[in-house]
Amino acid sequence: MKYVDEFRAGDLAEKLARQIASEASADRTYHFMEFCGGHTHAIFRYGVQDLMPENVHFVHGPGCPVCVLPVRRLDDAVELAEKHGAILCSYGDMMRVPGTKQRSLIKAKADGADIRMVYSTLDALKIARDNPDRQVVFFAIGFETTTPPTAVAIKQAEAEGLENFSVFCNHVLTPPAIGHILDSDDFAPGGPAKIDGFLGPSHVSAVIGSKPYEAAAEKYQKPVVIAGFEPLDVMQSVLMLIRQVNEGRAEVENEYTRVVTREGNRKAQALTGEVLELRESFEWRGLGSVPHSALRIRDAYAFFDAEKRFTVSEKQSRETKSCECPAILRGVKKPTDCKLFGTVCTPENPMGSCMVSSEGACAAYWTYGRFRDPARQKADAA
Repeated sequence: MKYVDEFRAGDLAEKLARQIASEASADRTYHFMEFCGGHTHAIFRYGVQDLMPENVHFVHGPGCPVCVLPVRRLDDAVELAEKHGAILCSYGDMMRVPGTKQRSLIKAKADGADIRMVYSTLDALKIARDNPDRQVVFFAIGFETTTPPTAVAIKQAEAEGLENFSVFCNHVLTPPAIGHILDSDDFAPGGPAKIDGFLGPSHVSAVIGSKPYEAAAEKYQKPVVIAGFEPLDVMQSVLMLIRQVNEGRAEVENEYTRVVTREGNRKAQALTGEVLELRESFEWRGLGSVPHSALRIRDAYAFFDAEKRFTVSEKQSRETKSCECPAILRGVKKPTDCKLFGTVCTPENPMGSCMVSSEGACAAYWTYGRFRDPARQKADAA
C-alpha cells in the first residue's frame, strides 16, 4: 500500500539494523522509553526489539490515557450512570477497564446502567438529541490528540442549546508527565531504572508540535525524538537517539516530519484553549499526582461540566491486589514481572488497564507472544 509499505520494507529494516549496531557503542547500554503504547505495539508486532543490538533496550512508558486513568475517576464514571441515572457515553477501550473490586463499565451496564459505547463525540451529541428527557454524559479521555473533538462537542452543545449534555473531562497532557517521570526516585542516579532518551508521541505531537518537549530535554538533558508508528520510523528514531547520546546532545528532533511540525496544529490548539484550561494537578495511575498535567472545562462552559452538574460521593478506590500495572506504567517493571500476567490476568479476564487497552504493554506482550520466549525475556530484563 502506497505511503505505508515503504515504512515496512524488510531490506531497509536490515540496513537500519546494521547501522544501529555499528553506531551503538559496545561499552555502554542504551535505555529508551517509548511514552506512547502505539510505539510499544509497533515494536512487538514487527519484531523491532529483535533487530536491536543486545545493549539497546526499550522501556515501556505510560502507554495511553486508558492505561493511566486512575481507578477513582473510573469509579466516579460508574456512579454517574448508576446513581444519577445518566446515559454515560464512552469510547470502547474504557468499557472493560476494571475499577474497584473489578467493577468495569461493561459490568455496570450488564447490571442495568445505561452505558453506551460511542466512536466519536458526535455520537454522544446525537444520543443527547434523541433523549431530551435524559442526562447524557460523555466520558472524555485522551492525550492532547482527542482534546479538540471534546472542545467541538461542548461548543456544538452550547450552539444547539442541548441542556441535557455534559462532559466528564479526563484529558491528560504528555510533556508534564515526562518531567514527572524523570523527577521520580525510580530514575534518579542509583535508582532501579534508567532512561537515556524518549521516543516522543507522534499523534499527540501532530496537535501540539515538537516544541513543548524542548524544556524537558534541556532541563533533564535527555534527548527526545518524535517518532512515527511504523517499524522503520521507530528504528530511525532509535538511531537518532543513539547519535544524540553518543555526541552528548539532548535535543528534540523530529523523525515524523511528514505529519509533525515544531508548532503543531495551531487551529486545534486555539479551539482547545478556548474551551479547556489547565488543572492545578491530576492523578495518573502509576505516577500519582502530576502538577499541571490535565485539562478541565473553563468556567465559561461550566454548564456542560459533569463534575459541576453532578455530585459524586467520596469513596475508597483501590487497584487490584498484586497487579503491577502502576509499576509497568512508570517503566520500572515489565509485564512478565507481574505474577498475575498470563495466569489470572488475560485479555478475557483483565486485572488492570495495561491488559485491556489496545495500546497497553501487557496487551502487547500477550498479543505478540513476548512472554513465550525466555531468551528474549531475559534480554529485555537486562
